[in-house]
Amino acid sequence: MHRYRTHTCGQLRDTDDGASARVSGWCHRIRDHGGVLFIDLRDHYGITQCVADPDSPAFKLVETFRSEWVVRLDGKVRRRPAGTENPDMPTGLVELYITDAEVLGQAAELPLPVFGDQDYPEETRLKYRFLDLRRERLHRNIMLRGEVVDGLRRRMKGQGFNEFQTPILTASSPEGARDFLVPSRIHPGKFYALPQAPQQYKQLLMMAGFDRYFQIAPCFRDEDPRADRLPGEFYQLDLEMSFVTQEDVFEAVEPVITGIFEEFGKGKTVTQKWPRIPYAEAMQKYGSDKPDLRNPIVMQNVSEHFRGSNFKVFARMLEDPKNEVRAIPGPGGGQRTFCDRMNSWAQSEGQPGLGYIFWRETDGKMEGAGPIANNIGPERTEAIRQQLGLKAGDAAFFTAGDPAKFVRFAGDARTRVGKDLNLIDENRYELAWIVDFPMYEWNEDEKKVDFSHNPFSMPQGGLEALEGQDPLTIKAFQYDIACNGFEIASGGIRNHRPQAMVKAFEIAGYSEQTVVDRFGGMYRAFQYGAPPHGGMAAGVDRIIMLLAGEQNLREVALFPLNQRAEDILMGAPSEASTKQLRELHIRLNVQEKDA
Repeated sequence: MHRYRTHTCGQLRDTDDGASARVSGWCHRIRDHGGVLFIDLRDHYGITQCVADPDSPAFKLVETFRSEWVVRLDGKVRRRPAGTENPDMPTGLVELYITDAEVLGQAAELPLPVFGDQDYPEETRLKYRFLDLRRERLHRNIMLRGEVVDGLRRRMKGQGFNEFQTPILTASSPEGARDFLVPSRIHPGKFYALPQAPQQYKQLLMMAGFDRYFQIAPCFRDEDPRADRLPGEFYQLDLEMSFVTQEDVFEAVEPVITGIFEEFGKGKTVTQKWPRIPYAEAMQKYGSDKPDLRNPIVMQNVSEHFRGSNFKVFARMLEDPKNEVRAIPGPGGGQRTFCDRMNSWAQSEGQPGLGYIFWRETDGKMEGAGPIANNIGPERTEAIRQQLGLKAGDAAFFTAGDPAKFVRFAGDARTRVGKDLNLIDENRYELAWIVDFPMYEWNEDEKKVDFSHNPFSMPQGGLEALEGQDPLTIKAFQYDIACNGFEIASGGIRNHRPQAMVKAFEIAGYSEQTVVDRFGGMYRAFQYGAPPHGGMAAGVDRIIMLLAGEQNLREVALFPLNQRAEDILMGAPSEASTKQLRELHIRLNVQEKDA
């Protein structure tokens, strides 16, 4: 017999009735039923109920067992007594009657329970992550992660992509976040950078003629933590293709992502024909470039109904041609209590408030109610209702001013209304392409034009547009994938012409020499026959978070950093020794913290 087990804890079935078996694992739960001890023994594969009564030779030892002790149990497999079966467990028809036992590893008092799914402080969970990962939900999420990665890899290879690994130690690149720097011992005063993305390398692979590349790539960004991105590092499905248009990329990627959501989405409906939504339209209708399309609310411009009205706040704003009034329909939200609650929420978000109208039917006549309706009068109120397609019992909320300034708040308000009125269908994965991103944006802090997306993308109109068009009106061949309110992928067709690349960077304030210095490898490669190419990167962590039904990426990562970007389990970041610093030619100048 094997030293530790003949079966795993998820393997025994009623067909094993009467057989001898040996299992090893953790004491998941221990119950004493009138002197009869029940041990739910757990391993990676499942749980087996094990039983010891006073007649068992191992009873005295089993009495000493405590939660999370690692033990070996020998015994006879028998059917559970009628009425005690558990059809929800694969092993739920049988139990192991214990005849021999051995303690393989005792456990100290637990800082957090493994049995159950109680909510514990994040710091405790991350410090004892090895215990946290024993919990069923976390264990299930991590196994899902591996299956999804296998599924992505299988589908990519089925599409004719080849998997390559690009370097981890590389040069700094402007991907939109701070680099993690690695000092060079051999080259004093110089630093490598950990890649924010394999952007340049994957483009160089196209220069080298490999045609279709992908990898499950680790990416490193020194940015502030947030719920939808892991601090420090994250993983993406990175891909690039040669001799392709934007449409070719879409045709290659759609079946991969759709297939993953169908395979692991637990029966939820998955979008089959993805809509293509221009960036400007997404911002206008949804207030977001990653709209949650499960939410049926579509915002509309209702400025004409307020222009010259007695609602002076909006009427005065509309005297400036760049301003507008946008309406957020609220089907089913036509109660003053709900409208007032939305107004209070807006104030908690730093806004002066959120104007509203709600409609009711009185004596067979439709009428609008609320301060705005009282000011603009019944005709304008009715015109707004007609435009929005609302009925009695519905409401509309209004934001006004410069759309560039209020659009994000309007998008948040749309989301809030949709959630509070239960309009969002939780049983769907709604996927869409967001296209036609602006190539540049205005940086108000530095008073200059900046890249708004990926700096290596091809502008629509090519070099002609760069030379003759207002930069802030240039669109790019850039695209994102949105799913249920999250951006899960981003990419573009690349600017592969050296002259156009230099011009694109010059508009953003980079000289040709800077381009040569910072992107010399790619710039040189473009001089020697560069194919048209494009690609994208999909966030593996975000896709798994959506499939697992989690709200935080830490719930789908093995050993994530905490909110302060610290690994409190391993003690990173940590101080370097004087010897290490001397070898790296580094002298510290750490600012003293205020007492």
